[in-house]
Amino acid sequence: MNDDSNGSRREFLKFLAASPALLACPSAFSQVSANLYAPQRIARAADAVNVFDFHEVAKSVMTPAHYTYMAMGTENGEMLQVNRDGFRQVRLRVRRLTDTSSINTNIEIFGRRYPVPILIAPCGSQKGFHPDGEPAVKRAAESRQLQMMLSSVSSTSIEDINAIGAQPAWFQLYTSPEYDVSLARAKRAEAAGSEALVLTVDLPDSNREAQIRLRRDSTAECQVCHDPQTGSLPPKPMMGSHGIQTSHLDWAWVERLKRDIDMKLIIKGIVGGEDAELAVRHGADAAIVSNHGGRSEISGRSTIECLPEVVDSVDGRIPVICDSGFRRGTDIFKALAIGADAIAIGRPYLWGLAAFGQEGVETVIDLLTRELEIIMRQMGTTSVNQISRRHLV
Repeated sequence: MNDDSNGSRREFLKFLAASPALLACPSAFSQVSANLYAPQRIARAADAVNVFDFHEVAKSVMTPAHYTYMAMGTENGEMLQVNRDGFRQVRLRVRRLTDTSSINTNIEIFGRRYPVPILIAPCGSQKGFHPDGEPAVKRAAESRQLQMMLSSVSSTSIEDINAIGAQPAWFQLYTSPEYDVSLARAKRAEAAGSEALVLTVDLPDSNREAQIRLRRDSTAECQVCHDPQTGSLPPKPMMGSHGIQTSHLDWAWVERLKRDIDMKLIIKGIVGGEDAELAVRHGADAAIVSNHGGRSEISGRSTIECLPEVVDSVDGRIPVICDSGFRRGTDIFKALAIGADAIAIGRPYLWGLAAFGQEGVETVIDLLTRELEIIMRQMGTTSVNQISRRHLV
């Protein structure tokens, strides 16, 4: 769709929406309203109104198998909607007549300041979404001074990523059944300059039905990178020939890892108060409230629902980060009000990456930042540290 047709469509919809005749026909009004607010297939990153516009482009440019890998949840995918619905259950108490002409969205984690409370969550195989892959995301993160987390199953090594810009990526660790192999992965990241290790604990097993249905061996365009006989990928730069297994993990394993590394240890996948308390007790330096973006368990609970008990259990002793389902600045505000120190985004920046590369990722960050500033003004908060549960119903 070219720029001219996009502009004409917008003008026509605005004309219809302003027509008094629509008031006499509710069904027609609903249809026009739906069209006005539906995501658009944009031609350039600058045309995006919200992050969902990038999703429309990503769907159109990605292969079916790669899109399925990015978009799927576990079992029938219901947790994807659960994560979104959770935000609708959190309501805000709006305040008026506060001077909010100047907004400060800065936060601090581990002694380092960031301009907005948004982190780049670890997502694997990004060159399957765009040829520039993880390096484009790292350049975008650097341009916005945000913290990136690099996946164990990334398309690019931690050494190459940390050579881009001034801020080393944190490294997300998927473990091997052999402790020494897992430790070697961690030590490699440490040697490359990573300041934190993000241990993922929420995938002891997972039933991803969409991935089973769309088998790679029946997708011709995937044979460029997948073995046509086995459907498997070549070894990832950070994985070698060793596989992934997390079902053996326990708190003794966490304590051992903490002793053997010099990085900060972040545990990703904490969704309950009991485990949050144990994380603190066993040496974690931060916790990420996560259900792997709806790709791990079918619990029926969104991460925003899990966040309060984790925050209460931690009680300020370590930073708490929340991910899974964040699509709006309002979502970010709600998590901060509950007590999160920051949030992390995954799919939104992948949509931007798939659609327009580095520029798409940067624009996704900018849109979320703009929306966060808007809701902060509406709530009468001029800085992140003013946001609290008093802003919640």
